[in-house]
Amino acid sequence: MTLREVGARSGVSRSAAYRHFADKESLLTVVATNAMNELGDALEVLAAKDDSAKSCLRSALLTLITVGRTRPHLYRLMFTMQTQDLAAVGSAERAQHLFLDVVGRTTGPRHAQRYGALLLTTAHGITGLDLSGHMDLDKWHTTAEELVDTVISMLPKSK
Repeated sequence: MTLREVGARSGVSRSAAYRHFADKESLLTVVATNAMNELGDALEVLAAKDDSAKSCLRSALLTLITVGRTRPHLYRLMFTMQTQDLAAVGSAERAQHLFLDVVGRTTGPRHAQRYGALLLTTAHGITGLDLSGHMDLDKWHTTAEELVDTVISMLPKSK
């Protein structure tokens, strides 16, 4: 889709988007950055809560899965966008650091990156199966939420 098509479908002039964005990649970068900022804001709230570490981690993972379920194109964009845009990179780094802080409360900061990667890939896998229709309750006899609980229960305790 071109920026002209975006303008036409949005009900504005076909060239309106060019007044705000140099090209389609610029527009997509802003969309992905805004979404990553929203995720970062949600993680910041979770990181500040007095809830148990595992409860916060569960909420963080389910928040991510919910974005994938409810806004699949945006979710895909958030995690596939390759850019050197400083705002986009800063937004992604902020969300990553906040996520690792939440993970570190459960595993200890020394192991946060390893288990954070495991948890993130698990959430992506659950989301992908869910979106493709392969996370079938009749087939697997479990739900995304139960899988999140299972993987969290397998994590080492913080020392």
